[in-house]
Amino acid sequence: MTAVRTAIRRRRPRAVRPRRPSAPRRRLPGLWPPVGRRALLAAVLLLALLFPVAGLVTSGQPQQAACRGCASAVPAVAQRWAVPLPGAWTTGSAGTVPATGQAYVAVGGGIAAVGDGLTLTAFALSDGRQLWQTMVSGPAGGSIVSVRAWPGAVTVGILSASGRSRTEAVVSAATGDGLREYPAAVFGGAVAASLATTVVVGSKGVTSYDNKSGHVRWYHATGQNQSWRVAGTTLYVAQSHGGYLGSSPVTSLQVINLSTGAERPLGSPLGQPFSGTLAVAADGVALFASAAGVTAYSGLTGATLWSKPGAVPEGPDPVQGLVYLTTAGGALDGVDPLTGQVKTSAAGAAASQAAQAYVVRNGMALGLGSGGSGDAWAYDLTAGRVTWTSSSLPWPHYFSDLSGLGGSAAVSGDGNAAVISACPQPPSSAGPCPDPELVAFTL
Repeated sequence: MTAVRTAIRRRRPRAVRPRRPSAPRRRLPGLWPPVGRRALLAAVLLLALLFPVAGLVTSGQPQQAACRGCASAVPAVAQRWAVPLPGAWTTGSAGTVPATGQAYVAVGGGIAAVGDGLTLTAFALSDGRQLWQTMVSGPAGGSIVSVRAWPGAVTVGILSASGRSRTEAVVSAATGDGLREYPAAVFGGAVAASLATTVVVGSKGVTSYDNKSGHVRWYHATGQNQSWRVAGTTLYVAQSHGGYLGSSPVTSLQVINLSTGAERPLGSPLGQPFSGTLAVAADGVALFASAAGVTAYSGLTGATLWSKPGAVPEGPDPVQGLVYLTTAGGALDGVDPLTGQVKTSAAGAAASQAAQAYVVRNGMALGLGSGGSGDAWAYDLTAGRVTWTSSSLPWPHYFSDLSGLGGSAAVSGDGNAAVISACPQPPSSAGPCPDPELVAFTL
């Protein structure tokens, strides 16, 4: 495959640099075989218990992908802007990351917000302008462990030094001014927010707060350590003895409207436990995953809608309303969550290319080539080919929030934007990055 490279040059002051064509993009090697992916199912399910799923891959750095059957010329036109990142960053196997601790990113409400330590910085999605920078408060010795961006507000999860408690800070998306701080579960936090209100998953229940007064608007007890998923304005909370820390089956769901606070219990079908663990919620459907495969249940009645033996849930595409599954045969299928009907599929070499992506938005899978000569690319799952690349982006890094509500890619809207970090003036080997950048793309 031949592609047009974009050379990313060092830039001062903060202005979008011109891009110019460079050498042809080199081919990328292949993906794990399907057997390897399926061998990790037990680990994936354990992670699904402990952390909500975000995107197609939630950990690790992908190997560079093979582009078999791609277009003969791939345009490099998707990059929006690149701006300097504050603080000290370094390069290594994980890409361009903070020299100490971890960074968290969220895209939404027209901004990209970056949390590092206790510093939160916001950039305009339109042109990369730094809008504001603020220090968030929290428990002594705490640090940011989650950033989620909403229209009008940014919510920041701050974990205590002991790791046993979490505070959710709410700041204005327009100014960075602090609005409120609320208690949250360690693996919970904000599941909906605006300038006026915030809904938080806490250690024992879900609470909606008025940001102006701090008063509780509504509250629903859920029990401790329960797993949860969000689909649009609906929150699904699994009910099992011991929560995600135990091995008891899920016997019911709490379905909560995040806008109104209306709550209703949803029992399992025919009095039998749900099959596996709550993995994905989409379009009024709750998908459960187990070693046997994926089973979909109605979010209205709890009835079984469909099942796919041997399938592994990868993540939703909220723009197109599809859920992606890796099948027993190794294909990557985008299915209608209500019917299980396959709407798009990548098999064989195409599946190898697409399945290395971190996230799918509007049918486009975003992937990254690792290392000092890495690049970013988008794979069109319908057309079955890479549609654009942006090379080179040395030591690229994709951010994820395991809830699926934060991370490098916007959940929906915001022009299908995604942001990554990169080191345009890389050292000869892994080490301090002299000029770290935040780079934005349109998928």
